[in-house]
Order: sequence, then structure tokens, then C-alpha cells
Amino acid sequence: MRVITFGEIMLRLTPPGYYRFLQNDVMQATFGGGEANVAASLANFGINVSYITKLPEHAIGQAAVNQLRSLGIDTTGILRGGSRIGLYYLEKGASQRSSICIYDRNHTAIQEANPSEFNWDKIFDGADWFHFTGITPALGDNMAQACLDACQAAHRLHIPVSIDLNYRAKLWSREDARNVMTELCRYADICISNEEDAKDVFGIEAGDSNVNKGRLDKEGYLSVARQLTKKFPFKKVAITLRESHSASDNNWGALLYDRNTHYFTRTYPLHIVDRVGGGDAFSGALIYALLNDFNIKDAAEFAVAASALKHSIEGDLNLVTVDEVLKLVNGDGSGRVQR
Repeated sequence: MRVITFGEIMLRLTPPGYYRFLQNDVMQATFGGGEANVAASLANFGINVSYITKLPEHAIGQAAVNQLRSLGIDTTGILRGGSRIGLYYLEKGASQRSSICIYDRNHTAIQEANPSEFNWDKIFDGADWFHFTGITPALGDNMAQACLDACQAAHRLHIPVSIDLNYRAKLWSREDARNVMTELCRYADICISNEEDAKDVFGIEAGDSNVNKGRLDKEGYLSVARQLTKKFPFKKVAITLRESHSASDNNWGALLYDRNTHYFTRTYPLHIVDRVGGGDAFSGALIYALLNDFNIKDAAEFAVAASALKHSIEGDLNLVTVDEVLKLVNGDGSGRVQR
């Protein structure tokens, strides 16, 4: 099995612990980005995964490539050129103080790439799955075209496509997102969303839910999934369900829906170490489960357990094994020392 993911990897700069930006003179540097995070999960689960992007040829670009290679991700399809890698600054929140993300991603190598640089027929040779997020087409008209080219090629080659809506208000307007994503979603088999994305992108919202007050209406989200499958040819819709009681403590679950049935997972109480990449961990684990023919219940529980574990790990990447995920799925969430 071979999976292709496509998007932007960025250098993440974070004050240590829960320091605010101006409290210290040290930043921890790591790499991350939606589709790279998904690739890392899949590689860690033993899947052959190739990550497609464009990076500068300088030392920081090479450091990103080296990081990906160290995780077992195939980097041979990465284009080199341009002058910048994207940056983002993360100040981790705690208790009632929210986390803050500041992006510096203008004029990056991938943002200025020409869609014609990506030979999708060659990239998809031997591929069994293609995944990208709504962040990539939001980088500019050229990247929206590159995503459309990729989706059309995957469709022509009968390669399943998964898309995480992943709306980012700092990158584009709701109107622009709706116009572009409406076209892209026509080629997707699996749609992944959270409590807010379907509303932000398509105006489809769950009834009596308030994400800021930690209240979720399950029947409302079932309605969202049904509406999405009526609007697009999705075979499955997955919606992660986060009840945010504070920046430190959330409840975490998910809904997986297909046209014949649906399943709500158990809910995990999380005490958060780092929540960035939690949705990507869910996507990676869901792709793994579906590639391995898990039924809808087992696929949903595997994905939500993997993403629950991610919240305990520093950085964007979910560095857990299949065995660790299955242990949690089977009920052992005690956190006791393993000797």
C-alpha cells in the first residue's frame, strides 16, 4: 500500500513549556504541517507514504527533508527551489488562556510553485490513496490549481482521495474557501472535518452546539454528515468532536458516517500537552484503518484513540505505534509505567 500526501511543511518556533512569546530568549524549532503530519503517522504505522511539496535548496529546506526521511517518509518527489520555507510561531495556552499561532508563510517555495511542476501521473504511479487538506489550496490560486490537477489525476487513475476541510481564516475568506473547496470536493471519497469546518466552508452547521462552551449536539453533527454526503459524492464523512473546557482540558471523540450507517466513538478526557496536529493524527489513523479494511466502528475507534494519544506528545507529529493505539482502543488508558 502506498499513500501520497501533498502540502506545505513549515518550521515551527515555540517558547519552551508554557512561556509566552516575550518571556524568554529561546525558541524550540521543529517541523510540521497538515499533510506532513499525516504522512508521519502513516509511516510510523508501517505504511509506505510519499510526501509531495516544494522546499528551498538551502540548509533549512534540507533539514526539513532530513526530518521527513528520518521518519521513514519517501521524499524523492519533493521539488527543490524557491527561497523560503514557511514559519509559524506557537505560544501554547494553558487553563483559560488560549494558544496563539502566528504565521509567516508569504512567498514560500510551495506558495510560489507552478502547478505544472507537479507531474501527477508520475507521482501517482503505484499509489493507493491521495490525501490533502484545505490549507494547501488556500495558499494561492496556483496551489488551488495544483490540488485540482491532483484530484483529477487521482480520479482518472481510480485512486481514492481524502480531504480534510481544515479551514484557516488567516489564509482565505469563507467565500473563497467555498468556491474552491466545492470544486475539489467533487473528487473526494472521504471528507474529514471538525465541529466548525463544515459551517465555515459550506454553511452547514450542527444544531444546538457551542464549541466555545464545550457543548456538542451529536444529532446535529449527524445531520451535518448527511448534508455533506448529499452535496458531494463522499463515501464516508468523519467529524472530530472536541469539547473544550479549557486550553488544558478537552473531551475528544468522533463521528464516522457512511451512506448506510454511522458510529459515534467513545469520548476521551484529555489533559493536553500539545494539541497541534491532533486532527492530522486522526486523519492518518483513519486512512490506515480504511486501507486495512477496518469496519466503521473499528476504524473510528482506532482514529480517535490515535489522535487522543497525539495530545500527549510535544510537536506536530504523532509518534505512536499501532500497538499503543490498539492498547488504548482495548481499554487501557491508565498511563501506568510500562516495565
